[in-house]
Amino acid sequence: MRALILAAGRGSRMLALTEDRPKGLVELAGRPLLEYQLRALRAGGATEIGIVTGYRGQQLSPYADRLFDNPRWQETNMVRSLACAHDWLAEAPCLVSYADIVVSARTVADLTAAQGDIAISFDPDWQALWSARFADPLSDAETFQRDGAGRLTGIGARPQSIEQVQGQYMGLLRFTPDGWAQVSARLNGPLAPRFDKLDMTSLLSDLLAAGHDIATVPATGQWIEADSGDDLVLYEQMLADGRLVLE
Repeated sequence: MRALILAAGRGSRMLALTEDRPKGLVELAGRPLLEYQLRALRAGGATEIGIVTGYRGQQLSPYADRLFDNPRWQETNMVRSLACAHDWLAEAPCLVSYADIVVSARTVADLTAAQGDIAISFDPDWQALWSARFADPLSDAETFQRDGAGRLTGIGARPQSIEQVQGQYMGLLRFTPDGWAQVSARLNGPLAPRFDKLDMTSLLSDLLAAGHDIATVPATGQWIEADSGDDLVLYEQMLADGRLVLE
């Protein structure tokens, strides 16, 4: 199984922490975020690691078996970075991960084994982490809904109630070559006019609207998303007092 880490952006909400390094190399408990992610990906079944680079991308070369550059990282969004690895994604099944998350190896393994051409991991117990990060968990949440068979039915809208958020999308996906072909057809067709600015949940929402199936796989173990320096301070405290255990 291949794995692709999207690490082109600077992570401006990290402020001074990313002045001299890409966001994935900001440290948590003395280790770069990327090192946690690489360990989980490899332990979960990934045998080949690719990284999409942009901001200070040369610093990421020791961490990857293959690099893909997004030269327009300053003016494009996540989906354009993903498409920089088009040929790789078209050849073999591939996990796709954001560079600023830490997940468990079991979560990676479960996603690797999932059925379907497109699958995403999600946290069904998201409220605990979001309540620690935000005074109002709904202020940073998006809708996430699934049917009885575990297929995604809605994602990415502003929720009006907790009931509309059945889980938190984590920034961890998996595509088969057929699944990536479905994405490519949308990106080179109806989504072409807004391709550059497209974020991942908007892409997933469009795929749903076009009738494509997206499997959802619940996470196992704890996970984090590090968007800011405040997040890192919180996670350091949680690690110190035992509320957070990163495998």
